[in-house]
Amino acid sequence: MFRLTAGAAKPMPWIMLSVAGVLEVVWAYFMKQSQGFTRVTPTVIIFVAMFASFGLLSLSMKTLPLGTAYTVWTGIGAFGAFVVGITVLGEQVNVARVAAAVLIVSGLVLMRFASPD
Repeated sequence: MFRLTAGAAKPMPWIMLSVAGVLEVVWAYFMKQSQGFTRVTPTVIIFVAMFASFGLLSLSMKTLPLGTAYTVWTGIGAFGAFVVGITVLGEQVNVARVAAAVLIVSGLVLMRFASPD
């Protein structure tokens, strides 16, 4: 089993970082749904997801380098928001937007393999 201590198995910080990135997508989606923080339930979900996302990001940074963790976290959020925008909210799809998303994912993969942890 994975532990959260300094001697943790190497996958655990990456798992926490991945979950933090997914939670970033959650709060971004509900920010759109909150209509400028005027709807209570989406607003509450935003702040719970933000708190959890920042907490997991912070825990992953105990092991992972700042640049790696932050880049991957924002990349997951950006790509995830892009996918949710298209699939759930019906946002526009075009070649330039898809190419940008592919570049984000390529950067995430490269960052993961370039990281010493």
